Amino acid sequence: MPTNRQVLIRSLPEGSLAAENYELVTLEAPNPAAGEVLCRTLAISIDAGSRAGLQGSASYAGAPTTGIVMNGTVVARVEESEDDAVPLGSIVTCGAGWQDYSVQPAADLTVLSDEVDPIHYLGLLGGTGMTAYFGLLDITDPQPGETVMVSAAAGAVGHLVGQIARIKGCRVVGVAGDDEKCRRLVDELKFDAAVNYKNAGFRNELKEVTPNGVDVYFDNTGGMVLGSALFRMNLNGRISCCGVVSQYDTSTPEPGPKGVPGLLVNKRLKMEGFLVFDYADRYPAAREEMIGWMNDGSLVPWIDEVVGLENAPTAFVDLLAGGNVGKRVVRVSA
Repeated sequence: MPTNRQVLIRSLPEGSLAAENYELVTLEAPNPAAGEVLCRTLAISIDAGSRAGLQGSASYAGAPTTGIVMNGTVVARVEESEDDAVPLGSIVTCGAGWQDYSVQPAADLTVLSDEVDPIHYLGLLGGTGMTAYFGLLDITDPQPGETVMVSAAAGAVGHLVGQIARIKGCRVVGVAGDDEKCRRLVDELKFDAAVNYKNAGFRNELKEVTPNGVDVYFDNTGGMVLGSALFRMNLNGRISCCGVVSQYDTSTPEPGPKGVPGLLVNKRLKMEGFLVFDYADRYPAAREEMIGWMNDGSLVPWIDEVVGLENAPTAFVDLLAGGNVGKRVVRVSA
């Protein structure tokens, strides 16, 4: 019987998350019953939104709890199957969390084809990519020639949003927290401009790269960057509220931006939040289009890989500090 390493939530963070809020334990791997399969985790998705679950500010995540396996979507291989619909050796996605092995109901699994590297089902073709796709296209409906601004633009969602906007014929401006990230957005992903919000002259730089204002803003951060975007918005602009990463990993979040609701009224702005799960029935069509863009080279998914289940806590803490470029995953086994 193989052993099963699990990363448990040892304590809820007070202030910023630390690796010490987790503990690694080793148990025997579970056995599947009828209608279940035993999955061996290959790679884990590391998501900033999971921090909101630990904070208790994500209603869909339930109340934060200690002593349980840290949640997360994984790509896994089926090691034992008690359901003919999911054969031994199948590569699947499921919500196994941070552990080597898990037993899953066969009906809850998504069996992956071998046409695409399965790691992309944690990023471009998973919840991350679907968030970028529907959060931009359905919420804001960007039009050719419009200026689209994206915060956390070098992150898992942001780097995809900017590329989708460019595919749709928009001018794209990214905001990131590092000069090297800004350079890569322009040089590698063909953003029209990118500015570092940590620079003292950020507001002036943003004004310079958006001389005709901003028509669409995709907000991953909230806080000061959202406030800066509001003042650059054009009449009838649209704002997609995806996440509030500036407020996740702190007990003293930034206050809401100035000018709300006045700016929304005067500029006739539409500002809308969403949960990607609401679009689940449309994932297959979105994935087909995203695969086409990836195959023709118009969309490049960045994968930021950390190796080792034991390193998942530090990988998560580092992501919350802005250490990732693109989609962060933890590779657990080959």
